[in-house]
Amino acid sequence: QLQASGGGLVQAGGSLRLSCVASGRTFSRYSMAWFRQAPGKEREFVAGISWNEGSTSYADSVKGRFIISRDNGENTVYLQMDSLKPEDTAVYSCAARQGTMFTYSRYYTSWGQGTLVTVSS
Repeated sequence: QLQASGGGLVQAGGSLRLSCVASGRTFSRYSMAWFRQAPGKEREFVAGISWNEGSTSYADSVKGRFIISRDNGENTVYLQMDSLKPEDTAVYSCAARQGTMFTYSRYYTSWGQGTLVTVSS
């Protein structure tokens, strides 16, 4: 199970840090990712981190502003979001899959419930 938190209302230019805590003892074997879905839009990949922390991947729209990281000792993946823009407003969900990290949602087997991020202009 995945439990996401950290969303909220922030002004443009502000920052938020999302957290996603995973239950289970094999978290270190899972690649993790954050996806988001804005109202009326399809879900899109935001950022991902491989199981061995060997690689990360970001959507072009968030490169240079968002950083994904993980703490395997705490079974937690983070998404630090800086310089937020109104277009970042969405429900953010974390996802997990065993093995290689992908940017396509269909490859992920476990999903958190989502946390709402609202960026005001």
